[in-house]
Amino acid sequence: MGAQGVRDSYAGLLRRLNSMDADEVRARADYLKSTYVDQGVTFDFGGEEHPFPLDIIPRVILAEEWAELEIGVAQRVRAIEAFLADVYGEGRIFRDGVIPRRVVVTSPHYHRVMAHVNPPNGVRCHVSGIDLIRDENGVFRVLEDNVRTPSGVSYVMTNRRAMFQALPEVTNRYRISPVESYPLHLLEALRAAAPSGVTDPVVVVLTPGVYNSAYFEHALLARMMGVELVEGRDLICHNGRVSIRTTQGLRPVHVIYRRVDDDYIDPAQFRSDSMLGCAGLTTAMRAGNVTIANAIGNGVADDKLIYTYMHDVIRYYLGEEPKLAMVQSWRVEEPAHREEVMDRLDELVLKPVDGSGGKGIVIGPKASRKELEELREKIVADPRGWIAQPVVQLSTVPTMIDGKVKPRHVDLRPFAVNMGTDVFVLPGGLTRVALPEGQLIVNSSQGGGSKDTWVLAGSKQAPKPEKVKEPLPDAVPMGALGDEKIQQQQAQQQQQSRMREVRDA
Repeated sequence: MGAQGVRDSYAGLLRRLNSMDADEVRARADYLKSTYVDQGVTFDFGGEEHPFPLDIIPRVILAEEWAELEIGVAQRVRAIEAFLADVYGEGRIFRDGVIPRRVVVTSPHYHRVMAHVNPPNGVRCHVSGIDLIRDENGVFRVLEDNVRTPSGVSYVMTNRRAMFQALPEVTNRYRISPVESYPLHLLEALRAAAPSGVTDPVVVVLTPGVYNSAYFEHALLARMMGVELVEGRDLICHNGRVSIRTTQGLRPVHVIYRRVDDDYIDPAQFRSDSMLGCAGLTTAMRAGNVTIANAIGNGVADDKLIYTYMHDVIRYYLGEEPKLAMVQSWRVEEPAHREEVMDRLDELVLKPVDGSGGKGIVIGPKASRKELEELREKIVADPRGWIAQPVVQLSTVPTMIDGKVKPRHVDLRPFAVNMGTDVFVLPGGLTRVALPEGQLIVNSSQGGGSKDTWVLAGSKQAPKPEKVKEPLPDAVPMGALGDEKIQQQQAQQQQQSRMREVRDA
């Protein structure tokens, strides 16, 4: 709904759904759920595998709206690339006083080992996930950036296929921009990032293993790109080069699309007890013999304190005005900001700067007095570790809850692939839904679900609707249980922030 009633983008959808019997719509919703159970489209929640919730009612975005978002996301990716190249290189942004050096070097995700490392085609953020929200005034705003190992794109593709099977009489009436080309764009970007002199690069997807919450995605992307899915124990580094063990012997590897966190990727450089990565990867990368995508150390751009400077970063590197708005933020490390935040803890949202998955966030109006006092103590102990924002009323989209349609808060994660010469933004991205009533945190790790996101094609593009020519990929076999320590580390990687909270307590 908009100010004038039903939004133009939803009018046709509403008519189609109204023409169907309510029991029929519920039956289609149940079909979606059973499809994901059968296909093994799952995620980890509370240490257990669950089918990823997909709602029967899609999110619809007009071509004109999307065109603005696409430009804004691409601009932000280019600015982040320039920022990372500079902070690990000359540091001009420090000399010119745009960002204090201490803000960057004190980030837990800043890694000095990446200093003066120049990727083959200048790309560090091969894949980016830029989280957007729509506020109470209908304005899209950037909530946070994800340029380490952003996940969720597999659900964009599986959601689309499932929706075309569940609601063919609705989807056939729309010209929806397709999403199935994403793996080809990703493979093109990875091949373009190969080390100098390599004409036919070998690309692999590095996964922490079957116990990782996003393993389904890792396996799906590897299969759709036609490349090997490997674990750290499948790789070996020798003489500054990386190879994969095969039944025919060692085979050179040139590009690694890694889904392993920095701390675990190279036990020779980071965590010495890691069994998820491969010792020597960092040395091979610095020697220019292998490309790691996304680059190690990208997390400094994900730091939520850096987020507060991003409009200045865009102006500094690109000489342009930001295309996308952001959420007003207070830098708690600054005394003046901290004083105001401390007086308004019960009104604001406090976020740990290195948090992910919605973990550690404290929503002031919903927090108890005890929680606010504990938060106050944490801020005093580590002001650099927090930012504050006002409570933003995320927009809602009708969602099927217990057989009835109810409003639920949503966000949007568009995925961008940097080719080096161009930034491809996948039309639509992943709409995440906060399923509990009143919940503002939409992450699947907090019990959220998803919607298929339809970007209606404009008259100039007018691509034909996607046709489902084949069923969803088979469930990925879990395989035999591996070493208990490996399983433990895979769980640790996706719960680092939770572990830090436990240690603090």
